[in-house]
Amino acid sequence: MRLPNGYGGVIKLSGKRRNPYLVRKTVGWHYDEKKDKQVQDYLVIGYAPTKADGLQMLAEYNKNPFDVSAAKITFQEVYEKWSASKFQTISDSNVKGYNASYKLCGTLYNKVFKEIKLADLQYVVDTCEKNYPTLRKLKVLFGQMYDYAMKNDLCNKDYSEFVDILKFKDRNPNKMDRNKFSKKEIERLWEQKDDKYYQIVLMLIYTGVRISELLDLKKENVHLNERYFDVLASKTENGIRKVPIADKVLPFFRFWYNDTKSEYLLHTENGEQFKYRNYYDSYFLPLMNNLGLSQTPHCCRHTCISMLAEAKVDQTTIKKIVGHTGSMTLTERIYTHLDIEGLINAINKI
Repeated sequence: MRLPNGYGGVIKLSGKRRNPYLVRKTVGWHYDEKKDKQVQDYLVIGYAPTKADGLQMLAEYNKNPFDVSAAKITFQEVYEKWSASKFQTISDSNVKGYNASYKLCGTLYNKVFKEIKLADLQYVVDTCEKNYPTLRKLKVLFGQMYDYAMKNDLCNKDYSEFVDILKFKDRNPNKMDRNKFSKKEIERLWEQKDDKYYQIVLMLIYTGVRISELLDLKKENVHLNERYFDVLASKTENGIRKVPIADKVLPFFRFWYNDTKSEYLLHTENGEQFKYRNYYDSYFLPLMNNLGLSQTPHCCRHTCISMLAEAKVDQTTIKKIVGHTGSMTLTERIYTHLDIEGLINAINKI
């Protein structure tokens, strides 16, 4: 069916793309000297996975035209615009508070603000390992940013009010999470090593990584022959690091690496990336319940740190493995490839 003149169009781009259909609309004309004729000037509205989705996007734009550039603004850009005006009116202590809350939102930085959903905000709350007072400040930040975004037509719905922090009100998640696995409990986990999902629990224990760091790990950043992997996105600057792979869990890394063609090391049965809530609710929690255990993913990290300390590994090495800043000196923070063998030797002590 031919679309009306001036309505816009949807065209398919060449090559393999996640969203191969370009949605555009003519906004003017200009003379092209090389072609010696008038040619159209296009406004790119967006990209869609199917032609039907593209036509729907075009229909919505024609019904309610919006600022295309504003529709693509990221969480980080909204924060920068909001804070530029907000910080002029508040105290330095409040500025520090907002900046501290913002640092917890690393998984949101590059997401288009308009496309962020409640699950994305809740993920930050559930995985940041902070106590209730800190989570209240984080929710206030979400509310402030959404208020700014709504007033400036950067999004259509405020999800901040639905973020659940009350479940953390009567407990300190850090305290609960630091319930490390005992030696007997670890032995029980090893008895289940043929189950690939119990393998993930052991991979967490013997690397000390945060659950988000392992779920976000892509195969291109896993170096099996060299026995380490790169964490390129983390909660803190020191979280960006090279993590050694212990000999005990190297076979598990190899299995997951070769399991499917997924770009992610850990993945669902159809090769998709694990989302935190999906992994925790559908896999980790049932695995723990099956063995009568109550630990959380963060307990794996705390267990690794404890085992390294018990094995007399020095604190600087422990900090480098798990990505802790702590009281590290500038010299301690310097990191080179020469450290890899030392880190592997250290992780193999547990």
